[in-house]
Amino acid sequence: MKDLENIPAVMADIGDRAKAAAKALASASPAAKTKALEAAADAVWATRADIIAANAKDLEFGREKGLSDAMMDRLMLDEPRIQGMVNGLRSVAAQDDPVGAVTDEWTQPSGLNIRRVRTPLGVIGVIYESRPNVTADAGALCLKAGNAVILRGGSESFHSSGAIHKAIQQGLIAADLPADSVQLVPTRDRAAVREMLTMTDTIDVIVPRGGKGLVGLVQREARVPVFAHLEGIVHIYIDKNVDAEKARAVVMNAKTRRTGICGAAECLLIHRDAQDLGQAIVDDLIKAGVEVHAQGLNGSVPATEDDWGMEYLDMKIAAKVVDNIDDAIHHIQTYGSNHTDCILTEDDQAVETFFTRLDSAILMHNASTQFADGGEFGMGAEIGIATGKMHARGPVGAAQLTSFKYLVVGDGALRP
Repeated sequence: MKDLENIPAVMADIGDRAKAAAKALASASPAAKTKALEAAADAVWATRADIIAANAKDLEFGREKGLSDAMMDRLMLDEPRIQGMVNGLRSVAAQDDPVGAVTDEWTQPSGLNIRRVRTPLGVIGVIYESRPNVTADAGALCLKAGNAVILRGGSESFHSSGAIHKAIQQGLIAADLPADSVQLVPTRDRAAVREMLTMTDTIDVIVPRGGKGLVGLVQREARVPVFAHLEGIVHIYIDKNVDAEKARAVVMNAKTRRTGICGAAECLLIHRDAQDLGQAIVDDLIKAGVEVHAQGLNGSVPATEDDWGMEYLDMKIAAKVVDNIDDAIHHIQTYGSNHTDCILTEDDQAVETFFTRLDSAILMHNASTQFADGGEFGMGAEIGIATGKMHARGPVGAAQLTSFKYLVVGDGALRP
């Protein structure tokens, strides 16, 4: 590795090695990739004490930096969370290999047989903030899809990500795949991020996973194509025809299970005819320690304009009474981030209206928004929730990290 003071040279070297690794991975057998992921899972578990020790350094750094409780929760690793990483690696390993899968096939009158098949994207750059488990998730998914990946973790998770990355590379070596298939940027220097955004010769797509500031920077400055993982301004609309017991349980889980994840509920919209239930739910939340910024209800504090469109990532939520489903939809269209939005109702027509008129990447009915997760969607893990409209949308798993090519077969076919 070149001198870390010369960030452009460091990143150019990483890019060149990733591009070479991607060429080897593109034709790697499914068995080899599965072996690498299984061996990586074994290595993560075997080195869990080292990972937790590294995480302790990051937690100390986070405390000194004054991170919020929710951000510290995102950063923290313990044995159950490491077991979750291991499970994710094994789950991705067990999935069907997407590379070479035929997604469509037809024969033209000319006699040409045409197949559209999945093919790797090449080199993926992943820029993420405080959650060190992204190191394992992103590495696994990119590898499964035959891509090399350059990981740039947040400064808060520097040591944890390094320990996890070391285990991932052990898996690659065990399967005789290039260790450079999964690389971790070895510096906290933000200049490395800016370099990644312009590496058009070696990086095929950038995936930013973090807050609005990070994603905004990437979208403004990237010359490489971007899968945007925007903030999760997640709404729950409580319709007038709602099961009260179901609604109380879903809202509580959606807000309080883990407040620091992008699927946590941030705004509650309540139909005027369900106002009594809405007040009961607000009371439930306050008793659970949630600060409710309310309009039309008795909350902890009155809501202001700044509360609409706010991603708290904390024990806080906005709540508002609306006249009808049209007002709820208008509010979400105005303040939402096209991430995840939910309706609680027993009215099928209301569900149809909600699902048809909103265009969020994930729309839910009578389910906690904390299910907005690739693992819960059966993808094993996710590299992020894409909120854009091109190529990948919603949870980005291995299949979404492929492109496609056409295989055209004839028998001496000539075009007249």
